[in-house]
Amino acid sequence: MNVTEHFVFFLVEDFTHLAFSCAIEPLRIANLVSGEKLYDWTLASEDGASATGSNGVQNIVQRGWEPVRKSDRLFVVAGVNVRKHVTPALLSGIRRERSLGTKIGGICSGAYVLAKAGMLEDVRTAVHWEYHDSFMEEFPTVSLVRSVFVADDRIVTASGGTAAADLMLHLIAETHGMDLSVAVADQMVYNAVRESTAEQRVSLQSRHGMRNAHLASAIQLMSESIEEPLTPAAIAREIGISVRQLERIFGRYLNCSPKKYFVDMRLQRARNLLVQSEKPITEIALACGFASPAHFSRVFRAQYGSTPAGQRSRIG
Repeated sequence: MNVTEHFVFFLVEDFTHLAFSCAIEPLRIANLVSGEKLYDWTLASEDGASATGSNGVQNIVQRGWEPVRKSDRLFVVAGVNVRKHVTPALLSGIRRERSLGTKIGGICSGAYVLAKAGMLEDVRTAVHWEYHDSFMEEFPTVSLVRSVFVADDRIVTASGGTAAADLMLHLIAETHGMDLSVAVADQMVYNAVRESTAEQRVSLQSRHGMRNAHLASAIQLMSESIEEPLTPAAIAREIGISVRQLERIFGRYLNCSPKKYFVDMRLQRARNLLVQSEKPITEIALACGFASPAHFSRVFRAQYGSTPAGQRSRIG
């Protein structure tokens, strides 16, 4: 007879419903398929009464942070506006659970909460790709990875969406065997189960339907030099082609110049930081390779039709 594992899902306001559903449904189906109560679960929230997802759907929960019963795992499930919902009570509650020996996990931007609680230093961590830029800026000692989930470190994390299902299927396989995990996936009509090594976003080659190694190398160099941008000449020299060849490759595959593509990349990162962090605009400008805030503001406005300050005020 298998021992029932008890999971607690702590729902942070504005949590992502898709990720939550993908986390809890594999456990329900594992019970159904096995004919045993392998898992049970409790829902929790800050007020102990309910939590509202980013889609506006309100979930009734069974508990807040008051001690009830020993849990095997606690998953923090978060979503948009996570910074606004991190409270001292939330952080102390997570720390208390960990001190009791509970295994801790984060789903979607739940990893941000765990990082704020000081639990992710030097821990390999998966978080939704939209949060990568701001996460790296705020928590430089966290070992952020592009994987869909991480299950082989002290704290497990899933990047969000269907990655939560991948993580749960992995945990089911670890405890009860691959046959049950596959049977659960079949019940979910989920035939694209991913290993933890799968990356969240498709590769550049897949997105653009291309196989040009020089283009991939050039874009990789750009992504690694955002703070101190390389010139097209330096990029061409680094990958062993002429500037003219570099211009032709970008024109052919991306319909723009290397310079334009690089500026767009830097502006996208700046926009992420504006939306996801509280860093001063001057710092964001420098972190994204712009010589001055005034220049950054002009280029940003030309691209997005709003100043950096205007962009930030819209999400405030």
